Amino acid sequence: MAVAVSAATFEAARLGDQDAIAQLIDLALPDIRRYARRACRTSADAEDAAQEALWLLARKVGAIRSLQAISAWLFAVVRRECQRLARLAGIGAADATVPDEARLDRSDADLRLDLAAAIEALPQGYRDIVLLRDVRELTIDEIAGALGLTRQATKARLHRARLLLREYLVI
Repeated sequence: MAVAVSAATFEAARLGDQDAIAQLIDLALPDIRRYARRACRTSADAEDAAQEALWLLARKVGAIRSLQAISAWLFAVVRRECQRLARLAGIGAADATVPDEARLDRSDADLRLDLAAAIEALPQGYRDIVLLRDVRELTIDEIAGALGLTRQATKARLHRARLLLREYLVI
């Protein structure tokens, strides 16, 4: 999800400006609903999960550290809510993930857009590592040298970045 909101609006929302919070919610709503429809078992669960995520955004926007963290945070809220609703319905958490046929229905264009949004939602340090390794195909040593990190730190950040992407994409 690429929340197209200015840093000033985000800061105003963090400080409790109701108009800025409403604008943030309006921008996030379509992406959150789309994600919830894929992550939840039923459309009713998807609507409940989306509503819960946006309600939490309105209540806890002041606790979000950066504009880039909103997307990943909201998607994690939706995923957990879908799993909670599935457990309440008597379905195990493993069965609460996206059905295989729903994944097969996604076009390549949708997958590219989702992947781009997932990469964009990463914190800058993780985003740089993923782009250097998986897009530009640099080696770990080349990335470490370019970013001034140790080989171990580079590998750890790459691992964490891929975990965040996986979590975002619900793979």
